[in-house]
Amino acid sequence: MAYKVPIVPRKAISGIRASRARRLTTIAEIRSSIIPLSGLIGMRVTNQAGAEIGVLEDLVVRWAAEIDYPPVTGLVVKVGGRRAFVDAEKVEVFQRNSVVLKNSKLDLRDFKKRYGEVLLAKEVLDHQLVDVEGIQVIRAAELYLAHALGRLRLVGVEVGVNALVRRLAPRRVRAEARPVRVIDWSDVAAFDETSGSVKLRNSRASGGIRRLRPAELADLLEDLGRHERSGLIEALGVEAVADALEEMDPEPLESLIRSTEPEVAADLVASMEPDEAAEALRDLEEGEREELLDLLEPDRAAELKELIGYEEDSAGGVMTTVILEASEDTPISAVVAQLSAMAKHASDLDGVAVVDSDGVFVGDVSIFDLLVSPDRDAAVGSLLAESEAVSLAPEDDLEAVAESLITTRRSSVVVTRGGRPVGRILADDLVDAFLPQRQRGKFPRLLS
Repeated sequence: MAYKVPIVPRKAISGIRASRARRLTTIAEIRSSIIPLSGLIGMRVTNQAGAEIGVLEDLVVRWAAEIDYPPVTGLVVKVGGRRAFVDAEKVEVFQRNSVVLKNSKLDLRDFKKRYGEVLLAKEVLDHQLVDVEGIQVIRAAELYLAHALGRLRLVGVEVGVNALVRRLAPRRVRAEARPVRVIDWSDVAAFDETSGSVKLRNSRASGGIRRLRPAELADLLEDLGRHERSGLIEALGVEAVADALEEMDPEPLESLIRSTEPEVAADLVASMEPDEAAEALRDLEEGEREELLDLLEPDRAAELKELIGYEEDSAGGVMTTVILEASEDTPISAVVAQLSAMAKHASDLDGVAVVDSDGVFVGDVSIFDLLVSPDRDAAVGSLLAESEAVSLAPEDDLEAVAESLITTRRSSVVVTRGGRPVGRILADDLVDAFLPQRQRGKFPRLLS
């Protein structure tokens, strides 16, 4: 495409991919020459003699995993009653106030999208996006293009009322827009219009989403629509999203599970910690709950059914069945190896339930005492205190749980049935049970 505008030299942006601190929209030459999409839509498309060929209806860009700034590959021009595609290479001039083609020859067959192509006005403008840098769901009120790296590219997005109001102004006003704040496109993840799948998987946006803490991801999931939420689940994988679900408050969690395809919802539930999964299922209608349980592996389903069967305000109702158990004579080194193998359950492990040769609970050893023990060949039973082992029954109420934690001055307590360990209650589980309406501990959103 032969542009009659200054092209930002490659040298000016040579380090853009090497440093996350630099963005195309921070370069002065680009900020001063960005082109608002809304100012282009409806513009006359002419030939070099100035004769009108048609009206610009949309711009086509190409998504690709390795591209941070999608290039414009063509125009959709309305010619009479048809929507014709004009390849970007046939455009002579592309500026805020003029689009000039090299010649008047057009393929007047109706435009059809090809794989990997996206229509900016139809499929991105006014749609939900994820600002990975700001950790928030946004809606594209305006999109910005710029000439960079030898092509016309999508470089930024603007949100907010000001951008929406400007779009109501005459086209000449829209075309000269000078936004105060533009979110650089390399920090944005977009979604497919039809399926909701994450359409843009550029290196920064994709990597940024994967670096989000579970609580931050939970915030995003709560704000996304059904299609977009499903797309994010598909892109990140079930285990990562299951961690985020455990950080959600009950109401949005219930809504998310209900609005997700049953097979995917079942996979999410199966990947959650047992106590969190049971809590999520308990809030569903019986028919919905049974449908999901039927999709789980029999052992997992049986475990969750047992947890759901306990009263919510009982020890069994708040315990987790993730428990590290070891016989008295097991070497400390072997228990440490077991602990390492259970690393993904780290938040639910703060002790080792020690049992005798019959599997009966005889005492609790803290993870700290286990790890600082100087003799790794010694039996784990040697770390037990001489005081009587303290445990609770699944039917005990929450006051008994609190009393036990206060008396033992520990951060968790083991739950036994018939003398054998079946679960553990951590102090934060008890706080959640006593204060069910509190917002779970989430990291604050980072708003500019």
